[in-house]
Amino acid sequence: MKYFSLIGILACAAGILFSCSKQTAIVRSTEEFNSNWKFALGDFPDASQPVFDDGSWRTLDLPHDWSIEGNFSPDHPAGTGGGALPGGIGWYRKTFDVPVADSTKKIFIHFDGVYRNAEVWINGQYLGKRPYGYSSFRYELTPWLNFGGKNILAVKVDNSKQPNSRWYSGSGIYRNVWLVKTGKIHVDLWGTYITTPRVTKESAHIVIRTTVKNASAADQTVTLRTLIFSPEGKKISTLKTETTIPAGSTSEVTQEATVTSPHLWSVSHPVLYKALTQVLAGNEVTDDYETPFGIRYFAFDREKGFFLNGEPMKILGVCNHHDLGCLGAAINTRALERQLEILKAMGANAIRTSHNPPAPELLNLCDRMGFLVMDEAFDMWKINKTPFDYGLDFDEWHQADLRDMILRDRNHPSVIIWSIGNEIPEQWDTSGLRIAPELAGIVKSLDPTRPITSACNNPNP
Repeated sequence: MKYFSLIGILACAAGILFSCSKQTAIVRSTEEFNSNWKFALGDFPDASQPVFDDGSWRTLDLPHDWSIEGNFSPDHPAGTGGGALPGGIGWYRKTFDVPVADSTKKIFIHFDGVYRNAEVWINGQYLGKRPYGYSSFRYELTPWLNFGGKNILAVKVDNSKQPNSRWYSGSGIYRNVWLVKTGKIHVDLWGTYITTPRVTKESAHIVIRTTVKNASAADQTVTLRTLIFSPEGKKISTLKTETTIPAGSTSEVTQEATVTSPHLWSVSHPVLYKALTQVLAGNEVTDDYETPFGIRYFAFDREKGFFLNGEPMKILGVCNHHDLGCLGAAINTRALERQLEILKAMGANAIRTSHNPPAPELLNLCDRMGFLVMDEAFDMWKINKTPFDYGLDFDEWHQADLRDMILRDRNHPSVIIWSIGNEIPEQWDTSGLRIAPELAGIVKSLDPTRPITSACNNPNP
């Protein structure tokens, strides 16, 4: 009798676990897509096509900076200001399989950063171009994939027009690449926005805005379920909201919660909460998405200075470019962490991302290690500082590049200031009266919780 009772108990437990797993199964996958790329330096016009033979090309893993592999010479077009290293054109190709089981999903390729003028093809289909070497971007692959067969991703990187930077930039796919798979109903790119509009030591009011995309062919009624976890990993709140999303559209869902006796994020106590967002169509989880966040409040006072969580604090900051010295520009998380450890030992508590959007890993480290961040967008607007820099792309791309930086970075508690420019020549030009408010308006429309600055170093040239 005891034997059969035990079997019954185990069977019930298994049924409960199976039932729960159907609702909480991990649907979204974000796979590191860095290994076994083919690379060649030079221009190969046919390399975008699947039939191109890359058998003689070098095999390497990303992230990769080809400039640091070159010979130093002041005669290189980048000059000493660009590190006295070569630029040029490089091609990357990756062959990969996608299982037939993924044919019902939406599949994206996500680049954290490519310097510069990245053009991307999948199986010969042109996906687009991203000129700015510091922006993160993605393309959908789904319509052109061979499910159950071979696929070819090709990337052309053009850093041949020099000089285009006032510091060493590196060349290539120098940040991480990710293959993202979701359900057809999913949280949109950088689709969560978490704010803490009212915070005291006793309680914190949390507002979570989530943009959900319905990429299916029919209207869908879904439940957005958000679980909030404490720094210790304990579930402290569950939020549920039902919404109907038209086919091919997005919907923003707002949810609110109160956290009692919150752990406040600070430079000496950098604790992080986590929001787990789940999209449910009926009992089926079609996507899940994690967002770390911190609970903190800060203020700038023109007479008394900066306050974090009500306490006065001196900002002891440094400007830090994205490269890693003799390692080049290819992102290396441990090297970044070592830099921050050294700065922490010096007494620094703040970083300015001079003078461009940083790698996501840097902000993750600043959140975890306790650094304040001035997140900077541009070194120039339309007026060039070097002959071939971002000023040539500003008119066409500044809105998208600034928007994507804010959307990507606005949940980081370390970020306390947005910078829209560094030593911008338009500070003494009448065009600045038009451009500055436009950029500030973009920032405020996406994140009104942080102040905006621009480095104006010479008001009277």
